[in-house]
Amino acid sequence: MRRPNPFIGMALVAACWAPGLSPAADPLPQVTHTDIERAARLKPLITERDLERARRQARTPSAAELARVPVPAMPALDRLPQPVSPGTLDLEAIAKGYEAHADRMMAIESARTRAPSLLVFVSFSLPPATLRRLVEQAERASATLVLRGLTQASLKQTVLQVRKLIGTRQVAFQIDPQAFERFGIVHTPTFVLVRPGAQARPCNEAQCLPAGSFVCASGDVSLDYALEFMERSAPAFGKEAREFLRKLKG
Repeated sequence: MRRPNPFIGMALVAACWAPGLSPAADPLPQVTHTDIERAARLKPLITERDLERARRQARTPSAAELARVPVPAMPALDRLPQPVSPGTLDLEAIAKGYEAHADRMMAIESARTRAPSLLVFVSFSLPPATLRRLVEQAERASATLVLRGLTQASLKQTVLQVRKLIGTRQVAFQIDPQAFERFGIVHTPTFVLVRPGAQARPCNEAQCLPAGSFVCASGDVSLDYALEFMERSAPAFGKEAREFLRKLKG
């Protein structure tokens, strides 16, 4: 019969100790009667008086005490502060004012559709020199500059940037993200010449113009170059393009 190797058992025992320690070097501490008595003296003694004091400080309220607690009532809505109003609202006058405003907007839209429109789609990411040139040319040609949306999602920041760009020039400027979708604008600047009488129609979730009612040109070019390109590439819009070129060149 083969005798077991005694070194295997020694290796297993050594593996049960932390590195650098051995049973001979670090014997287990012995607990004496003195240690037990010291621990008993340090142990806090809780008396019945302590228990009774804790019961009084954190006792459960009785049913009678809970019944005496007032239940919060609903607020009196008729006693809430009312907004200051100079008087009763005249709904008829408001309706008439809205109708007059709507009539004016319809008249403006009707006048616009009776004449060709020139839209210049721009972005504040364009070079400042390009923006300044387009603003100056749009003023002379009676074109409208169109932005997709707000700058930094702030109307105030957008207005300040537009004012800084336009200055005292008399040029139309509008924010119209749907116009970008309507004409399929991908790059700026893009120039769009709309035929007179073109009417937008419902198209999916937006308003679209019928085919053949507008022509586009895209690229970092001047407005007169874009109009001349439209005149050459789309002869059907030659008359409208020459009309805006005449305004632009004075």
